[in-house]
Amino acid sequence: MSELPIRPYDRRPATFEPWDPRTADVARELARLIDSARPGTIVHHVGSSSVPGLGGKNYVDLGVEAAPDEIPLIVEAATSLGFQRQTGPDRFPPARPLLLGTVAHGGTLFNVHLHVMPTGRGELAEQLGFRAALREDVTLRDAYAAEKQRIVAEADADPRETKLAYTFQKAGFVEASLHRLGLRQPPADLGEPLAPGATIGFLGGGQLGRMMAFSARAMGYRVVALDPDPACPMAPVADEIVLGRYDDADAARRLGAMSDVVTYELEHVGLDAARAAREGAPLRPGLGALAATQNRLAERRFLRDIGEQTAPWREVCGVEEARDAARELGLPMRLKLPLGGYDGRSQVRVADMAGVEAAVDALGGLDGRPLLAEAEIDFEAELSVVVARGRDGRTISYPISRNVHDAGVLAESVVPAPFTGRDSAAAERITLAARDVGDWVARRLDLVGVMTVELFLDRTGLLVVNELAPRVHNSGHWTIEGAATSQFEQHLRAILGLPLGSVAPHGAAAMVNLLGTGPDRPARLAGVDAALADPGVHLHVYGKRRVFERRKMGHLTVVDDDADAALERARRARAALSWED
Repeated sequence: MSELPIRPYDRRPATFEPWDPRTADVARELARLIDSARPGTIVHHVGSSSVPGLGGKNYVDLGVEAAPDEIPLIVEAATSLGFQRQTGPDRFPPARPLLLGTVAHGGTLFNVHLHVMPTGRGELAEQLGFRAALREDVTLRDAYAAEKQRIVAEADADPRETKLAYTFQKAGFVEASLHRLGLRQPPADLGEPLAPGATIGFLGGGQLGRMMAFSARAMGYRVVALDPDPACPMAPVADEIVLGRYDDADAARRLGAMSDVVTYELEHVGLDAARAAREGAPLRPGLGALAATQNRLAERRFLRDIGEQTAPWREVCGVEEARDAARELGLPMRLKLPLGGYDGRSQVRVADMAGVEAAVDALGGLDGRPLLAEAEIDFEAELSVVVARGRDGRTISYPISRNVHDAGVLAESVVPAPFTGRDSAAAERITLAARDVGDWVARRLDLVGVMTVELFLDRTGLLVVNELAPRVHNSGHWTIEGAATSQFEQHLRAILGLPLGSVAPHGAAAMVNLLGTGPDRPARLAGVDAALADPGVHLHVYGKRRVFERRKMGHLTVVDDDADAALERARRARAALSWED
């Protein structure tokens, strides 16, 4: 090899070739070069070419594991050798980069993929475990080879489509193998399935709990809930309401004693209360998922540690640190309270340096309490993926929705997510990447239940995680009429230890929120007859006794053959509704 052996990456269609033993030589030499550029870097030969006798593309896949703050230094060292950063809409995020190159060896050009993975992700351990299994088990190796040959033979003639099919279709074989080999573990909180007649306890009695309670009732389960309001939305559906604040440990302990399993319908439950409820019954999705997502700073650290991309952020205390963050991150930026707030609350947009002090003051940060400073993303679309993880550890995702927010409050969601100006291959890559994000997050949280990952699609095609919600979500309400299994039933299936249901859509779907208007007053909805004149409109009203400006009061859903038509019909029905004075 020459002194700088890494050449520009040679993009090729996916093929299936006999294993080339020279790939091992290339891997060893590149490991030596990378260690010389960044001493102490341990490089592993992974992927198909690391398994003697396993055919494939004969690409040389290399794996490196590092702490998040070490990853940029490794990338810098690799690029100094000639590796190139990925470009295009299907690239890996900078928090878990993939570097590319081509090497000439023995008269042949070998493509090289250098995967740099955060230690907290656990991905390298899976790759090494799968490598060991393939080396030891000839039957597994031959089955994997046959699967790859099948994918290549059946793929479209377009090289881009062939590569996409090869990459993602073989992932199904790998995932199934990882579970079968025990390299992907089921949840720590496994438990036995709970039969109808068991009692489900809910921390929170709002509209999300109400819709889950409808599903629980249909399945034959009892329902109890903790809420400070005796007339909360769950009250007409629950067997009993335990009165108490969301941080009331004694009330939560009583709820747990009444329940066979406990879940939460909002992530702003006190951790001590959640622990108290767990004394009496299993808590699912789990305390870890709750702790990681109810604090924005903890959530950002968790995402950084597992290699998922977020907007650039900093923890700041006081005005001077906030000004430093503004200079470093750029303006406009967002300042957010770590705890509390959703639907756009507890955050301030900072447009210029003159507004920093007022923003810190508005969030109560003048006393030095920590705040999250976050760069504002110039996004093309807001997306979300609703993912469920069952007792066997496998995940399943609903079709991706495209969302529109109004001043931080979700206004409407459309499924399948339309990607204006992008071809079908690009749209498919984005969809698969979003599902992959949901899968990794759910598994790293050791989730049992349903969760939602809110995403930005930036102008370059990169997916950026905005927020996590370890629960059912507003953007998944369309699943009640639009999918074979609603998100609410799916969550119950998971926490009850039952098999997950199908997520197949019934067609295109649109959901629009019904928000309150005007001052605080008794809630009386008018125009229902006109809204339901379209027989395909489904109206859900949450049973809240009082209405006020921008309060979530209900939603409407339409399922159609066409997403645009579904959205137009849902908007027309919403326009017919109003709140009486």
